[in-house]
Amino acid sequence: MDHSLKKALKKAKRKQILKITMISILVFMLLLLAFYRTGNYFAAKSTMRLHDALVMHHTISQPNVQMDSRVTSNRSMFGGNIVTNRSKNINGYVVPWSTLTSSYGWMKTEIDFNELIPGFYWSDTGFYEYDKQTKQKVATFYHPLIEDYHDGVQNQLAAVSEMENYVAEVAVSFDRPYTFAEVEERIPDNLNIVWMYMVSEISDESMGPAGMPVYGFAPGSSPDDASYAYFVETLKEYDDKGYNDAIQEFLSKNEEKPLDDVEILGVMLTGQAENFAQLVGEGFIRGASVGVTAEMVPYITPEK
Repeated sequence: MDHSLKKALKKAKRKQILKITMISILVFMLLLLAFYRTGNYFAAKSTMRLHDALVMHHTISQPNVQMDSRVTSNRSMFGGNIVTNRSKNINGYVVPWSTLTSSYGWMKTEIDFNELIPGFYWSDTGFYEYDKQTKQKVATFYHPLIEDYHDGVQNQLAAVSEMENYVAEVAVSFDRPYTFAEVEERIPDNLNIVWMYMVSEISDESMGPAGMPVYGFAPGSSPDDASYAYFVETLKEYDDKGYNDAIQEFLSKNEEKPLDDVEILGVMLTGQAENFAQLVGEGFIRGASVGVTAEMVPYITPEK
């Protein structure tokens, strides 16, 4: 083989190697772009699922808790976090509540249940649950069909009504279910109904808190059938697989009823502490648990 032929073959080989290299780089870049776009697509879908889950959870199972903002952080093509800043409205006084840092990936979303589940203080002098970040007391609802609670059924109405110059929230549990129309007749006008306790699972509470969530909704300033219908639809979506027997039983009995005819197990009330004195000794109240309290100041006017 002469020298010129060898030279031509080497040149052709170099061109072939260069061509293959360029094609490989191009294919790699296209695959990388496709992987990046696919990753962002799945991450975005998971973000929306997590946003929806947070809204759903707060709509039905967070008494008197507002989400002030939901901000995406640590975002990447593989996932990230949604930071939810929350507060409570205590008769016109906005107080901080725990911040949630929930996570999402391509296929999985996870609400920050570690902060949603309250801590508890238990000693020889008493028991109460508290928000882990703010250390504020968490109000407890009592189901009328659960007879034995580990610390008894508390009624703290007399104690809270003696607090001067304070606003407070109180979870009031009824001795039996009452219709919304009956509840409205029994709650004084100078107290706000900010959340209604509709349903929860019946569990053994005799040895300690079972941690069963309560489900209900905020009726708004003008309770109507629309707000109740939204709660029902959200509750159906929340338990779309039908795993929660208590929820499914509630839906089967109440889905088609107007709000006035629906039976309620309790209410979360807010107001000036002294106004709760009107409920002391009322027979329809089985238990009353104080939650957040805030000292009044001259420059903030209570709602009632």
